[in-house]
Amino acid sequence: MTDPFDFSGQTAVVTGAARGIGRSIAEALHDHGADVCGLDWAIEGGPSSGFPVYKVDIANSTQVYDAIQALPSAPSLLVNNAGITRDRSISKMSDDEWSEVISVNLTGAFNVLRATAPAMVTAGYGRIVNITSINGIRGKFGQANYAAAKAGLIGLTKTAAREYGRKGITVNAIAPGMVMTDMAKELPLQILDNALNESVSNRLATPEDISYAVMFLLSKGAAMVTGEVLKVDGGQYI
Repeated sequence: MTDPFDFSGQTAVVTGAARGIGRSIAEALHDHGADVCGLDWAIEGGPSSGFPVYKVDIANSTQVYDAIQALPSAPSLLVNNAGITRDRSISKMSDDEWSEVISVNLTGAFNVLRATAPAMVTAGYGRIVNITSINGIRGKFGQANYAAAKAGLIGLTKTAAREYGRKGITVNAIAPGMVMTDMAKELPLQILDNALNESVSNRLATPEDISYAVMFLLSKGAAMVTGEVLKVDGGQYI
């Protein structure tokens, strides 16, 4: 039986691949044979990762287009993971705090999807996974910008699934809850405790928990799954 998680011969683009969830996803794909190309705005190069990470501002459509065109081979796998937060209540949120989060978390994902999809259409095959959030489904105090962007990403996912489905491309989303990245570990203990209390699994997700779910949606075994939002949150949303 063919291994559905063998990505040999496929090129994968992962945004936000220099750290956290994105790095875990990129490493998992690399370990399963994919040629991984990471995009990240802050760090160039992937030390000890085995794959390159290119410095790209995904909110800049020209930078995205140029980066995708410069890849040694056309991608058949895309994970839109890059995201930022600028948390503040609505009454105190500045124009810049709103627009920066929307630009990276939503417009950035659109830019990368638009730049990579044509090659998938030509090949008649592609897998796209967008990393959204349970807070894009339920909302979250102090995260109007983030929740709105992540909700928009769900709409983008479903629309792209409809537009590209007949071209052999699936488009799905993963909605994590609290994930114990290095950044999350620096949050106030009360915030982590609140997330843990919401969970029914008695623990918070690791980046690897998210990457396992992404690997499934990118695999040949998920051929009949498209336009879906898979919550990977230990039951926080229940």
